[in-house]
Amino acid sequence: MDDAAALSGAADTEPATAARRVFIKTFGCQMNVYDSERMSEALAAEGYVETADAADADLAILNTCHIREKAAEKVYSDLGRLRDIKRERAAAGKRTLIAVAGCVAQAEGEEMVRRAPAVDLVLGPQSYHRLPDLLGRLRNGERALVETTFPDEDKFQALPERSPARSVAAFLTVQEGCDKFCTFCVVPYTRGMEYSRPVVALVEEARRLVQRGVRDITLLGQNVNGYHGEGPGGEATTLAGLIRALAAIEGLLRIRYTTSHPRDMSDDLIQAHGDEAKLMPYLHLPFQSGSDRVLAAMNRKHTAAEYTDLIGRIRTARPDIALSTDIIVGFPGETDADFEATLSLVRELRFAHAFSFKYSPRPGTPASTMDGQVPDDIKRDRLALLQTVIDEGYVRFNGAQVGRRLPVLFEKPGRHAGQLVGRSPYLQLVHADADPAHVGRIVDVEIRAAGANSLSGVICGQT
Repeated sequence: MDDAAALSGAADTEPATAARRVFIKTFGCQMNVYDSERMSEALAAEGYVETADAADADLAILNTCHIREKAAEKVYSDLGRLRDIKRERAAAGKRTLIAVAGCVAQAEGEEMVRRAPAVDLVLGPQSYHRLPDLLGRLRNGERALVETTFPDEDKFQALPERSPARSVAAFLTVQEGCDKFCTFCVVPYTRGMEYSRPVVALVEEARRLVQRGVRDITLLGQNVNGYHGEGPGGEATTLAGLIRALAAIEGLLRIRYTTSHPRDMSDDLIQAHGDEAKLMPYLHLPFQSGSDRVLAAMNRKHTAAEYTDLIGRIRTARPDIALSTDIIVGFPGETDADFEATLSLVRELRFAHAFSFKYSPRPGTPASTMDGQVPDDIKRDRLALLQTVIDEGYVRFNGAQVGRRLPVLFEKPGRHAGQLVGRSPYLQLVHADADPAHVGRIVDVEIRAAGANSLSGVICGQT
């Protein structure tokens, strides 16, 4: 068989009744994790079974992310390996389909098919509910399908019900897209404008998750606190209103949300952190830079002082809240003084955790063509210094938990016999010797030690 035949997909010689296998590799954010799970569920209804081995897959899907540096290059590298697998399987008379989903797919479109002829299907994040139909078209002889439109229909209504929970913790996408147009960000171009799902649909999905054993739900959105979904009576509902509706579900023990924008941190949401016991005292709230000049160039629409005041109001409502954030270093035009302002803000606000990145241009975004692009060696040095300060805060926060009693929701067995792993209210991993029956329960644990990435302790009442 020649390469052209191999890359277009060999004839499907397997019996029609044979179970097909799908390999899914997920890049990037939690929303992609959610999307991959929903694709897997949609494909399960079509007879696909997941496999962890790409060489055993009749369908391989790369669910991509465009936020991190060199994201597209990593995808094309993986596509090279999948191309070789496809060719080897074709030689054995087995057909393999390759699909690329997610934000890189949305951004690259037809270019991806041109650069990687082995790809059979490119579909954006708003179209994955069409995956079974698109695969049917491929099996019927169509080739190199590209589906990157923003369809009018609600993809969530077209998807099947959630399958049995994989863990006691689950993600739930409540909002997609963003209207903020930060100059460094591709989200408005790859995920589209802001869309919020109706409250009733979200409560129903959350209730089904709880019935399947989920106890901790993280609400997802590119700009999740901009949520404005339709309420039961047709009224617009804020994220705080959605949280109150979800908190009424019996058996749901914990609620979290990510990722937020400072401009949408409303008064009722701040108050919810003080009033709603199921809403965990952990908030991820990116500020990106401590320099007002850089924030303006980023089109963030807030100042460092406004962010600082906001954090004060949040801590007044919930004094024990733990904060995390996102920070970009080396944005075009960033000076040493701008960077020092960022370091100063990090030290002042005492974050429990932070994610920091070197600025990298994204094609099509305004920042990619700005003057004053910062040399990579300067970005690298600034990032190293920032991460040192962040790590100091992380160690300090974890160390402060030693001696405390923390309610831990146990999720799964640990690496050692007799050990379970769970999460504190502050999202920290906690290890303790515990009966397997504690999985899915909240148990008080006395913290005895703080490691680099987790805590360990003993269940209260045990020695």
